[in-house]
Amino acid sequence: MSHRPEAHERPHPTAMTYIAVASVLTVVTVLEVAIYYIEALRPALVPLLLLLSATKFALVVMFYMHLKFDHKLFSALFVGGLWLAIGVIVALLALFQALIR
Repeated sequence: MSHRPEAHERPHPTAMTYIAVASVLTVVTVLEVAIYYIEALRPALVPLLLLLSATKFALVVMFYMHLKFDHKLFSALFVGGLWLAIGVIVALLALFQALIR
């Protein structure tokens, strides 16, 4: 018995794909650290860091958890849940910021 791949299966990513994703994750992390030290970006620090963190989360989920190669519903659930959590956090921050003032 030999295993025949199903019609909907995709080939597994190569090592170069993982190296490319790791390189992008490294660059995004360097950007996060650099943004923290740039005084002119202080007012936009939280939204910028949230955006970069969400980007890293999506890349890790899509490639290292192999969701990019699964059904699109799984990707939508993970990334959608992330955006929902970010929205709730930003709304709570805005609410409590308004209550403090």
